[in-house]
Amino acid sequence: MMKTIQASRFKATCLQLMDQVAKTGEPVVITKNGRPIAQLAPVRIVPKTLFGKDQGSIEVIGDIISPIEVAWDVAG
Repeated sequence: MMKTIQASRFKATCLQLMDQVAKTGEPVVITKNGRPIAQLAPVRIVPKTLFGKDQGSIEVIGDIISPIEVAWDVAG
């Protein structure tokens, strides 16, 4: 369940809530007269491309270029 806060209380604790949302990643719904009005959520930065996303996290072990000594049965 998403956390909610009244607009008047949000106004008084805005900076604290911004820090909390940035830390936890959990959004907060701001209400006025019991109705949801706005949502404070963390910014999700999406890279323009996925190329290079895993750079530095994959380690190649052994020779991945030379042919392997396995006979393939393609007939079935």
